[in-house]
Amino acid sequence: MTAQRGGKLNRLERDLPEGLVVDASWLTQHGYSTALRTQYLKRGWLKRPARAVYMRPRGELSWEQVVISLQAVLRKRLVVGGRTALEFQGYGHFVSRSVSTVHLYGLARPPSWLSGLHLGVDFRYHSSSPLFGADLEGLRLPTLRERAEPAGEDAGLQHAGLRVAAWGQWEWPLVLSSPERAVLELMDALPKGETFEHVDAVMEGLSDLSPRRMQRLLERCERVKVKRLFFFFADRHKHAWLKRLDKSSVDLGSGKRVLATNGRLDPTYQITVPAELSQEP
Repeated sequence: MTAQRGGKLNRLERDLPEGLVVDASWLTQHGYSTALRTQYLKRGWLKRPARAVYMRPRGELSWEQVVISLQAVLRKRLVVGGRTALEFQGYGHFVSRSVSTVHLYGLARPPSWLSGLHLGVDFRYHSSSPLFGADLEGLRLPTLRERAEPAGEDAGLQHAGLRVAAWGQWEWPLVLSSPERAVLELMDALPKGETFEHVDAVMEGLSDLSPRRMQRLLERCERVKVKRLFFFFADRHKHAWLKRLDKSSVDLGSGKRVLATNGRLDPTYQITVPAELSQEP
C-alpha cells in the first residue's frame, strides 16, 4: 500500500507541475480519492487555493498559470483574447499596463471556481460563436510537453487566428488570440464594454498587422458591426497593410448601425460614431 501511495505521489509530481492548478474532478479521474487528497493536504504535498481546487505548493498564483492550467492540463478550449491578448503581446503603450480583467473566449463557460481564486483579476468569459462560429470546436490545444514555437503550432490554431506564447521559465504554452483576432474581439465589445477612444488608440498602434491573417479573419467574421468598425478605424489611421486587404471579399451587410448615442453617421460604413472621430487624426 505504501509503495502504491508513493507511486501515485510520483505520478502527481509528473502530471501536475508546481504552480499549476487542477480541480477535484481531475484528481478523481486520475485515481486520487477524497481520502488521499485529504492526506496529501495534511502532509503539505497539496494545497487548496480555493474550494475544490488543488495545486502543489509553490508561491503565489498568477492569472497566466491559471489559464495554462485550464488549457494544457484540464483541456478546456478557452483562449485569452481581446484587450488581454493585446496587452500580453506588447501593445501596452496604448492599453493599460496592469491586467485587471482577463478576457477568455470559448464555446463553453470556464469553471465557476475561477472566481474563488482571489488573484486580484476578474476572469471574464465571452462566447466566441457570435464572432467566428464554432471555430474553437475540436481545436487541439498544446500540452505542457510541447514547445510553444510558432513553427510547431497546429494548423487549426493558425486558421483560427490564434498563437502560442511561451510563458515563464519552463516555457509553458499559453494560447491566445493573435493581434488580428484580438482587435476584432476588442471591437465587438463596443460600445458597452470598450470606449471608442480606447479602440482608436489601439488601432493607431497596430501598424504591423498581417494582411493575410487579417483578410482571412475578416472573411470568416460573422458580425457586420465589427467588420464595419474595423474598416472605419483602418481608413482613419491609413496603415500600410490596409492597401493589401480586399474589402470586396468581406460581407459588410446592409442597413445602418447605431453604435454611438448622439453620434454622426459615417456615410461609407453606415455606422454612427462619436463626432470627434469623424475628423482625421
